[in-house]
This record gives sequence, structure tokens and C-alpha cells, in this order.
Amino acid sequence: MKLLPGQKLGEIKLPSINGDVFNIKKTKGKKTLLTFYRFATCPFCNLRIQEITSRLDELDKDFEIIAIFNASPEHLAKTMQKHKAPFIILADENFEYFSKYDVEKSFIKLMIGSIVGFFRLLKASTKGFFPMELKGMTIVPVDVLINETGVIEKVYYGQNTTDHLSFDEIKEFSLL
Repeated sequence: MKLLPGQKLGEIKLPSINGDVFNIKKTKGKKTLLTFYRFATCPFCNLRIQEITSRLDELDKDFEIIAIFNASPEHLAKTMQKHKAPFIILADENFEYFSKYDVEKSFIKLMIGSIVGFFRLLKASTKGFFPMELKGMTIVPVDVLINETGVIEKVYYGQNTTDHLSFDEIKEFSLL
């Protein structure tokens, strides 16, 4: 089922890169950004993680960020070490929640993302982010803004494999 504004997000329980099992219920009482990324070595995803991490001081101090990748916990933990991201990074190795929330796979959107994201790909490669795997290449990202009561305020299903909500929109939501 596609996520929609006004819905309560269902249960999400996944392993984190820290070795524990995270439950989305832990975010109750906090505004949250939940993002379904692609695969652990996705250059666009790694660049996005780095950009968000570098601008965390612009967000409300209680704002929660959760990143979900289609990867094994071990592989994801190793890949994410370089970021030292102070937010929750989860592994959905079996594509369970990606499927549950209709996260799209699209070869056409991969091609579009590769064209429109060419300069971002160059930027990512200069930072050492290279796609070292093929699994998950066609996944199209989804960003979900959730309020303190667990109700979805906004859902953004990407238009291509590089497309996300703007940081400014996330910042504005966090500070409301």
C-alpha cells in the first residue's frame, strides 16, 4: 500500500547498523524523517547521507532521522562507517518494508536518474562513493515526514532514482 498523508505509519522493526533491532514506535513524540534509500553503496544515497549529516545543526535538536536501505545489516554497517551519521540506519535485507509501502523499482527511472543526476554522480565519485553492487539499482527513493503523534504529514515518492525532498523542506518541517 502506498503511504499517504494523514495515515499512521504501521510498525517497522528492522536491524540497525549498531546491532540492535529498531522499532518505529521509539520515535513517538518526535518529528521524524523516514527515508527508503536504495542499496548500501549507492553513490547518490551516500552523498545524500553525507549532505544531511553535514547540515544536522540546522534541524531541530529533537528531530529524528531514519534511513532504511535494501542491504544486509553487516554490509550496511561496513559501508556506513565512513559517515559516522548520528541517526538511525536500518537494513531491510528482504525488501519487506519496501514492498509493504510500495517503494517502486523502475529501470526507466534509473535511466532518468542517471541522466539528470550526472553531475551529482560526479560529485559522489569525487568523494569516493562508487556503486559496488547491482542489487537495488532500480529502487526509487521515498521520503516520509511523520509528526509527533506518528501521523504522516508528507510522503514524497521520488520521480527518479536520485530524487528526494529538498533539505529546506525537511528543515522547515523539523522547525515547525
